[in-house]
Amino acid sequence: PSTSTTSTNWELVEDMEKRVLLICIGVCFLGVTAAALGFAAESKRIKESEINFFAPGKCAYPRTPAFALGLTAFVVLIVTHGIINASAGCMYCNKLSSAWVTFCAVFSWLMSTLASIQLLAGSILNDRHTMDEMYSVDFCYEVLRPWIFAKGAILGLISVTFGVLYYLNISSIKDRNQMGTPVNTDNHGNIAMTQPQVPAQMSLQPVFVPEDTYNRRQLV
Repeated sequence: PSTSTTSTNWELVEDMEKRVLLICIGVCFLGVTAAALGFAAESKRIKESEINFFAPGKCAYPRTPAFALGLTAFVVLIVTHGIINASAGCMYCNKLSSAWVTFCAVFSWLMSTLASIQLLAGSILNDRHTMDEMYSVDFCYEVLRPWIFAKGAILGLISVTFGVLYYLNISSIKDRNQMGTPVNTDNHGNIAMTQPQVPAQMSLQPVFVPEDTYNRRQLV
């Protein structure tokens, strides 16, 4: 029975490793795709020559391809982190999460939020709209924010990288639990492997020997 149980555990671990590999490949592909869309949007953003001053103090902007590219990059990034979080599960529900795992998760979420803000802001600025030049001569040029999509793409790549690290650490902990290897954390949140406890040997119980048997052994 123990051999059968061990074999079953190994099969489960192998299935989990294949699943982890497929998820990592898919997530990395989506992360690179989101970054590529962000850089493409940067190259297609509104140029100064495209601003239309149609009346005194008024200007209009055309809708550029950067609008659709930026929104698509934002959606792909959100889907990527949704897959990571759904696959890893609840970090706070897992009491075995170490300080490093927590850092990867929080840093990934933070970078994802900043990347989303950059991509959304760039997309809104590159949509068709009209502005009034009321307060400054250069007010109409405020839409020309260089590197806004590029920043979103770079931050998105960083967020996906730390998201994958978070997922790999959580999966490693689950694999150890599946194999029955005890895992605990010390006071600093670091994962520590416990040594298997070997039960103390049972003390030998005295054996009663009849007196005549004992005497015969002494004579021999």
